[in-house]
Amino acid sequence: MEIYTQYTYEKRWQKTSEKDALRMIAEEMPETDPESTLKYIISQIEKGKIITLGECRFSSKAIS
Repeated sequence: MEIYTQYTYEKRWQKTSEKDALRMIAEEMPETDPESTLKYIISQIEKGKIITLGECRFSSKAIS
């Protein structure tokens, strides 16, 4: 599964590793369990959804 991320102030989607995604989740939502949150995000982006967490969005593909 490829993960793409975009901060709300950015114009381009970036391909992101799971390690970096975990770091981003920990930064955006420090009170949550990053690994469980990433599993949820992956399950939703596999369905074609875009998930927003704080200032960061997650998707399974780069959107123009």
